[in-house]
Amino acid sequence: MLDPAAPQLVVNSRTLYFSWLPADPDAVAALVPAGLRPRSDRQVFLNQYIVDDETQTSGFGAYSLTYLGVSLTGVDAPGGLSPGGWWTHYVASSHTVREYAAARGAPVVTGRTSIEVRGDDLVSMTEADGAPLIRARCRVGETGHVISSGHHRYFTRRDGQLLSAVYPFVAEPVAPFEIESVEFLEPGHPMYALRPANPLTIHFGYYSPRSSFAYPGGLSVYPGSSAPPSAPARPAHQVPANLVRSGLPSGS
Repeated sequence: MLDPAAPQLVVNSRTLYFSWLPADPDAVAALVPAGLRPRSDRQVFLNQYIVDDETQTSGFGAYSLTYLGVSLTGVDAPGGLSPGGWWTHYVASSHTVREYAAARGAPVVTGRTSIEVRGDDLVSMTEADGAPLIRARCRVGETGHVISSGHHRYFTRRDGQLLSAVYPFVAEPVAPFEIESVEFLEPGHPMYALRPANPLTIHFGYYSPRSSFAYPGGLSVYPGSSAPPSAPARPAHQVPANLVRSGLPSGS
């Protein structure tokens, strides 16, 4: 097992990252524990990424991962351009990554993520326990000379304490970029509480075939703790997009 206190580096992952406004804002807010506050619009974020080769990491090896959660207010990442986020789900294909993340308080489950690009069509899929859970369809262009960089701040809970960590990233987004639809495929799964509203309203988004980031070496204890309830099952849900803002997050 990797030491959960040790930092880890990932380079040139294939990454689809975006956020939306939810269909059930109250259910989303209920997932945020005491001590943290969701944004007033209850914005939800999703990151699906693939690490194709073990040479792209400092210790994780090759793996795929999806995390999603709720954007927060009052706990921005350094620079103030990206708000903090509460991880509600963390789906990893690698046992090594799951052990490392679980020891840092991430809500880990076993699953896999795929991102397939054919021409300008991108389809991403997140599966857990053999069941497809999330599918997104996008239009993507080519990488240019734009480099985007900054920090994210994510919160987890371990041993009754809220933990905060800051994650630096550098990405090369494609242009043009457009999210066409997002499907939540399993109404009985707790992840379904985070499904997008209809019509789909995207706050930010990008796809990068070369995105690099680091897991920090330390975690800061943040006051407050509360166990989030499970969300109720809802009917099947698929919506098309009516707004896309390309670029890096100003809201997740």
